[in-house]
Amino acid sequence: MTPSTPFEDADPKRFIADFYASFTDDLLSGDEDAGVVVDRYHTPDIVQFADGNRIDRDKLVAHTRPVRKNRPTSRMEVHEAQSAGDRLAARYTLHVRNRGKDLSLEVYFFGQFTPEGRMRRANLLTRTLPTPPAAGPAD
Repeated sequence: MTPSTPFEDADPKRFIADFYASFTDDLLSGDEDAGVVVDRYHTPDIVQFADGNRIDRDKLVAHTRPVRKNRPTSRMEVHEAQSAGDRLAARYTLHVRNRGKDLSLEVYFFGQFTPEGRMRRANLLTRTLPTPPAAGPAD
Protein backbone atom coordinates (compact mmCIF):
# COMPACT_ATOMS: atom_id res chain seq x y z
CA MET A 1 0.00 0.00 0.00
CA THR A 2 1.34 3.45 -0.97
CA PRO A 3 1.63 5.91 1.94
CA SER A 4 -0.87 8.79 1.81
CA THR A 5 1.95 11.24 2.50
CA PRO A 6 5.66 10.97 1.77
CA PHE A 7 6.39 11.39 5.48
CA GLU A 8 4.13 8.64 6.77
CA ASP A 9 7.02 6.19 7.06
CA ALA A 10 9.91 8.67 7.15
CA ASP A 11 11.45 11.08 9.62
CA PRO A 12 11.04 14.60 8.14
CA LYS A 13 14.70 15.46 8.81
CA ARG A 14 15.84 12.33 6.96
CA PHE A 15 13.31 12.90 4.15
CA ILE A 16 14.50 16.42 3.27
CA ALA A 17 18.18 15.46 3.59
CA ASP A 18 17.68 12.40 1.38
CA PHE A 19 15.59 14.37 -1.13
CA TYR A 20 18.30 16.99 -1.56
CA ALA A 21 21.17 14.45 -1.64
CA SER A 22 19.43 12.17 -4.16
CA PHE A 23 18.43 15.04 -6.44
CA THR A 24 21.95 16.48 -6.39
CA ASP A 25 23.54 13.05 -6.91
CA ASP A 26 21.30 12.23 -9.87
CA LEU A 27 21.95 15.64 -11.37
CA LEU A 28 25.74 15.47 -11.06
CA SER A 29 26.49 11.76 -11.44
CA GLY A 30 25.28 11.16 -14.97
CA ASP A 31 24.57 12.70 -18.30
CA GLU A 32 20.82 12.15 -18.16
CA ASP A 33 18.83 15.12 -19.47
CA ALA A 34 18.43 17.70 -16.68
CA GLY A 35 14.70 17.98 -17.37
CA VAL A 36 14.26 14.26 -16.75
CA VAL A 37 16.11 14.54 -13.43
CA VAL A 38 14.08 17.61 -12.39
CA ASP A 39 10.84 15.80 -13.29
CA ARG A 40 11.81 12.77 -11.20
CA TYR A 41 11.90 14.97 -8.08
CA HIS A 42 9.38 17.70 -8.90
CA THR A 43 5.87 17.90 -10.34
CA PRO A 44 5.43 19.53 -13.78
CA ASP A 45 3.70 22.50 -12.11
CA ILE A 46 6.47 23.03 -9.53
CA VAL A 47 6.74 26.56 -8.21
CA GLN A 48 9.39 27.61 -5.75
CA PHE A 49 9.88 31.03 -4.26
CA ALA A 50 13.48 31.47 -3.13
CA ASP A 51 13.94 34.79 -1.34
CA GLY A 52 10.99 36.16 -3.29
CA ASN A 53 12.20 34.95 -6.71
CA ARG A 54 9.69 32.74 -8.52
CA ILE A 55 11.20 29.57 -9.98
CA ASP A 56 9.03 27.36 -12.17
CA ARG A 57 10.06 24.12 -13.87
CA ASP A 58 11.79 25.84 -16.81
CA LYS A 59 13.81 28.11 -14.51
CA LEU A 60 14.68 25.15 -12.30
CA VAL A 61 15.99 23.20 -15.30
CA ALA A 62 17.97 26.28 -16.42
CA HIS A 63 19.42 26.58 -12.90
CA THR A 64 20.83 23.05 -13.18
CA ARG A 65 23.11 23.98 -16.10
CA PRO A 66 25.68 25.98 -14.09
CA VAL A 67 25.42 23.44 -11.27
CA ARG A 68 26.34 20.66 -13.69
CA LYS A 69 29.12 22.72 -15.22
CA ASN A 70 30.72 23.76 -11.91
CA ARG A 71 30.08 20.49 -10.05
CA PRO A 72 30.05 21.95 -6.54
CA THR A 73 30.22 19.70 -3.51
CA SER A 74 27.68 20.23 -0.79
CA ARG A 75 26.54 18.99 2.56
CA MET A 76 23.20 19.61 4.22
CA GLU A 77 22.96 19.87 7.99
CA VAL A 78 19.29 19.61 9.00
CA HIS A 79 18.70 21.26 12.36
CA GLU A 80 14.97 20.65 12.63
CA ALA A 81 12.07 19.50 10.49
CA GLN A 82 8.38 18.90 11.02
CA SER A 83 5.69 17.54 8.77
CA ALA A 84 1.90 17.65 8.68
CA GLY A 85 -0.03 15.95 5.91
CA ASP A 86 1.79 16.71 2.64
CA ARG A 87 3.69 19.72 4.08
CA LEU A 88 7.20 19.87 5.47
CA ALA A 89 8.97 22.71 7.25
CA ALA A 90 12.70 22.56 7.90
CA ARG A 91 15.60 24.68 9.01
CA TYR A 92 18.95 23.61 7.67
CA THR A 93 22.39 24.82 6.74
CA LEU A 94 23.67 24.11 3.27
CA HIS A 95 27.47 24.03 3.07
CA VAL A 96 28.77 24.39 -0.50
CA ARG A 97 32.26 24.32 -1.97
CA ASN A 98 32.33 25.74 -5.48
CA ARG A 99 35.43 26.62 -7.49
CA GLY A 100 37.61 26.64 -4.37
CA LYS A 101 35.29 28.87 -2.35
CA ASP A 102 33.23 27.86 0.66
CA LEU A 103 29.71 29.15 1.24
CA SER A 104 27.21 28.35 3.98
CA LEU A 105 23.53 29.22 3.70
CA GLU A 106 20.98 29.06 6.47
CA VAL A 107 17.70 27.93 4.89
CA TYR A 108 14.13 28.07 6.14
CA PHE A 109 12.17 25.71 3.92
CA PHE A 110 8.39 25.28 3.65
CA GLY A 111 7.32 22.73 1.06
CA GLN A 112 4.49 20.58 -0.23
CA PHE A 113 5.11 17.09 -1.62
CA THR A 114 3.09 14.45 -3.47
CA PRO A 115 2.50 11.03 -1.85
CA GLU A 116 5.33 9.70 -4.06
CA GLY A 117 7.73 12.29 -2.62
CA ARG A 118 7.92 14.75 -5.52
CA MET A 119 8.06 18.45 -4.61
CA ARG A 120 5.02 20.45 -5.70
CA ARG A 121 5.57 23.82 -4.00
CA ALA A 122 8.29 25.40 -1.90
CA ASN A 123 9.11 28.65 -0.19
CA LEU A 124 12.70 29.19 0.88
CA LEU A 125 14.17 32.02 2.88
CA THR A 126 17.94 32.06 2.97
CA ARG A 127 20.78 34.03 4.42
CA THR A 128 24.48 33.68 3.82
CA LEU A 129 26.39 32.83 6.96
CA PRO A 130 29.77 34.40 7.66
CA THR A 131 32.63 32.21 6.50
CA PRO A 132 34.99 31.38 9.33
CA PRO A 133 38.49 32.71 8.74
CA ALA A 134 40.99 30.23 7.37
CA ALA A 135 43.28 28.76 9.96
CA GLY A 136 46.65 30.46 9.91
CA PRO A 137 50.03 28.89 10.52
CA ALA A 138 50.59 27.49 14.00
CA ASP A 139 52.57 29.75 16.33
